Amino acid sequence: QVQLVESGGDLVQPGGSLRLSCAASGGIFNMYTMDWYRQAPGKQRELVATITSGGITNSVDSVKGRFTISRDNAKKTVYLQMNNLKPEDTAVYYCHARGRWTDFWGQGTQVTVSS
Repeated sequence: QVQLVESGGDLVQPGGSLRLSCAASGGIFNMYTMDWYRQAPGKQRELVATITSGGITNSVDSVKGRFTISRDNAKKTVYLQMNNLKPEDTAVYYCHARGRWTDFWGQGTQVTVSS
């Protein structure tokens, strides 16, 4: 069983930056592919960025060049650095751990981009 706790969400002005963190406990963290998802009001949850156990990353086109996913296996933490934030980035951001047979979700952290 893996527990995931996100932090770092906040209210930020357009063009600003935030760094989200997701701390994991339980399980063997470095074996999991880690994802960041987001869900805006009235919309479906969407995958934002992924980092494999080997450190290979990918992200959705709408955040390429602005968001960076990274992980620190020693700290059992995955990060999402978000720069040049836009109002359309407003959402609850969720951390997700994918194993071979199971997956786990965090409780989410709110990011609001508004002037």
